[in-house]
Amino acid sequence: MKQITSPQNPFIKSLVQLQEKAKARRQSGTFLIEGQREIQLARKGGYEIETILFLPDMLPETQVAILAGRKADIIEISREVYQKLAYRDTTEGIIAIAKSKSLELADLQLGDNPLILVAEAPEKPGNLGALLRTADAANLDAVIVANPKSDMYNPNIVRSSVGCLFTTQIATGNTDDVIAFLKSKNINIYCATLQDSTQYHTQDYTTPSALVVGTEATGLTQEWRDASTKNIIIPMQGEIDSMNVSVAAAILIFEAKRQRGF
Repeated sequence: MKQITSPQNPFIKSLVQLQEKAKARRQSGTFLIEGQREIQLARKGGYEIETILFLPDMLPETQVAILAGRKADIIEISREVYQKLAYRDTTEGIIAIAKSKSLELADLQLGDNPLILVAEAPEKPGNLGALLRTADAANLDAVIVANPKSDMYNPNIVRSSVGCLFTTQIATGNTDDVIAFLKSKNINIYCATLQDSTQYHTQDYTTPSALVVGTEATGLTQEWRDASTKNIIIPMQGEIDSMNVSVAAAILIFEAKRQRGF
């Protein structure tokens, strides 16, 4: 079995670039996954694992072999190397190199009556990770990120989604393309916005529906409000007029799921 003990190893340096640089991830078509559960979910979601690096005093080789499957290479690394690569404070001693997937709108496989979450330009990776966790909990048909601020394989997103990046269909695109895609599929567009809106629970989400949320700071752009089937709002009884985007999305999603009989 191959072993790497030096953090200065050129291969390890290239993996540090994968953690830190979106350009490196795009050019190589790969990204890093840290943690046993995340790797398991990635494999279940159809992601190809190229290589697994592990710390032998934290994880037995037999367990690593199961996670690696038949095709992935396995490399034993030193603690110094692991500390160079590890992104999380809580650690499990295993990191995988995985191949990225195409996230084109055309690649989405939708049924006859899809329920989709659209997030326009989410600003914080933690919020996007929380949205992906909610999407997984509700078993949504897809999550679409319009005008993404960072690539979906950013380590902050991988970490904050707790592996849910791999459990739901995801696509990205600019706002115009996403709107055109939804309309081409005859999917109703329900935009969460303050302007010209009606209370969210009065609408019927039992037909093909996309629930669209924007940023907490500025909300949705005018393009979405113009394209909306109906603008919707969550009634607020306190002093502020907005809430965390992942919380708002969860309220909308589970109302739609309730109407659909879960």
